[in-house]
Amino acid sequence: MDKIKLGIVGYGNIGKGAELAIEQNDDMELVVVFTRRAPESVKLLDESVPVIHYDNILEWKDKVDVMILCGGSATDLPVMGPELARDFNVIDSYDNHTNIPKYYADVNEAAKERDTLGIISVGWDPGLFSLNRLYGEVVLPKGETFTFWGEGVSQGHSDAIRRIDGVKNAVQYTIPIKEAVDKVRSGEDVELSTRDKHFRDCYVVAKEGADLALIEETIKNIPYYFADNDTKVTFISEEELIKNHSKMPHGGFVIRSGKTGREDNKEIIEYSLKIDSNPEFTSAVLICYARAAYRLAKKGETGARTVFDIAPGLLSIKSPEELRKVLL
Repeated sequence: MDKIKLGIVGYGNIGKGAELAIEQNDDMELVVVFTRRAPESVKLLDESVPVIHYDNILEWKDKVDVMILCGGSATDLPVMGPELARDFNVIDSYDNHTNIPKYYADVNEAAKERDTLGIISVGWDPGLFSLNRLYGEVVLPKGETFTFWGEGVSQGHSDAIRRIDGVKNAVQYTIPIKEAVDKVRSGEDVELSTRDKHFRDCYVVAKEGADLALIEETIKNIPYYFADNDTKVTFISEEELIKNHSKMPHGGFVIRSGKTGREDNKEIIEYSLKIDSNPEFTSAVLICYARAAYRLAKKGETGARTVFDIAPGLLSIKSPEELRKVLL
C-alpha cells in the first residue's frame, strides 16, 4: 500500500502532536518538517525525517501529498494558508471563528488558482464541535445551541497573548461559568451573551522592564479573543509558569436544547470532550482529515473545504464495506 506522504509546517505544540498522530496511522508517513528556525536546532522524535528551512519549501512541491499547517491563527495562518495553498494540498486548524469566512475565501481563491485543495479550521473547535452544532440544529430545528469551552488551556488565546510586546510567555485558561451551564442543561429558556458563558484566566511572564499595566490593558482589549469576556491577568515568574502551567488540558461541550412534536416535548443533545493534551488531540483530528484531503485531491477536487463538506467515511482508513459492517 502506498502511504500518504505528509509534511509538517511548524514544529511547535501542534507540529509535535501531528508527528505523534501520524505514527498511529498505518497508511501515512511523515516525510519532511519545515521550520523558520535553524533546522539543526529542531529535534524530531524520528530523527530520520529531514528538517528543512521554510524558505526552501517549494523544493518539495511534488514530494508531499498534504501539508499540515501548524502555525498560530493570530498571525501565521492568515498568511501561510493562502500562500501554501497555491502549491500544496493543505490542512490547518485556523480557529478565529469570526474571521473564518474571510480566511476560507482567501484559501479557496489560492487553491482554485493552482488546482490544489485545502481543508481549513480542522480540530475539535472549530471542527468536531462544529459538526455537533450542525447535527443539533438539523435534528432539533426548534431550539437553541450552546457551546462551552474548558476548563482548560486555549492554544489560540495563549498564542495571542504571547504576540504582545513585552510578553515572554503566557497561558490562558478558558473557564465555563457554572450558573450558565446549569441553566442550559436543565432545558431552561435562556439568552446568554459571550460574557455570560466564559471567564478568561491569564498567567503571563513579562519581559524585564515591560509595562505590566499596558500588557494587561492590551490583553483585555484584544478583539474576538478577550474583549467580550471578563478577564483576569496574573503576572508570574517563568519558573512558576513551568511548574504550575505546563500541561495543556482542555475540553468542553455542545448542548442543543430543543422541543419536538405538538406537545413541545423537551429534548437535549449533549456532546462533550475531556482532553489531557489539547495539541495532541487537535493534531489527531487534523491527521484524519488529511486523509480526506488526499482522497479528494486524487479525485481532482480543488478549492477550500471545511468539516461540513467532508463525508465521514473519507476520514477512516477502513473501506466503505468495512464501515458498513463494523460501525453502521
